[in-house]
Amino acid sequence: MLISRDGAFAGSLSAGCIEEEVIARARHVLEGGQPQLIAFDTRRRFGCSGSIEIFIERASQHLLHDLRRHLQTRKSCEVATIFENSNALGSRIVVGFVEPGAFVQTIEPALRLFIIGLGPDAVALQRHAILLGWETVMIESVPRLPERPDQRTAAVVATHNFGRDCAALRHLLPLGLRYLGLICPRKRRDEILIDVIYSGAEMTSQLFAPAGLHLAAESPEEIALSIAAEIQCVFAGGTPEHLRDRKAPIHDSVVPWFASAQ
Repeated sequence: MLISRDGAFAGSLSAGCIEEEVIARARHVLEGGQPQLIAFDTRRRFGCSGSIEIFIERASQHLLHDLRRHLQTRKSCEVATIFENSNALGSRIVVGFVEPGAFVQTIEPALRLFIIGLGPDAVALQRHAILLGWETVMIESVPRLPERPDQRTAAVVATHNFGRDCAALRHLLPLGLRYLGLICPRKRRDEILIDVIYSGAEMTSQLFAPAGLHLAAESPEEIALSIAAEIQCVFAGGTPEHLRDRKAPIHDSVVPWFASAQ
């Protein structure tokens, strides 16, 4: 969570239970310069039924510039707060070895979504992606892709044209995408795949066709929601199940969060 002097902030540490107090503490850190470690027992004061410790420190302009540089090149990085004799020495971008006892958070570049097609479902999917903070590139056909996809890139083919769908899959299937969705019924998918296989295209991308989770979607907006949920599930390692029925914890691992004040 990044907090500025005027109280504006980006990111969050909870569902909204503690942010107001964290912001107030962060402004004190900005005034005095000394970091603080604060704790909340959310079982009594809030409705989250748990506890959380939050480390608040000033973030240097150097850190923010380095972070921006890494994310602009679509590279993941680790931000570590280094300690010496229980005193925080500040946060920095680290590569490779991290000293024991450091607070570390891996920050990934924004998920990028290529949408091939300009129909109503493609437009609705673009709206969902923007709401989620994803980078979106919407194009009419594959030859207009601006750059080669990376490991944080998903693609959805929604041209609803047999020839363009085939051309898109012939181009995208060999790229090793973690998510490649095709909006179509199963019968049409099979016909397209026969064409693509006969073309000799390698199939190294993970194909999801028909694209989307089973939400009984009908409208373009509902279909887009089911596809966005499936993409989120793939990249975040989720499982398409009701939280009510999940026996394991909602979050598989606990990461050491910290708040930074700018």
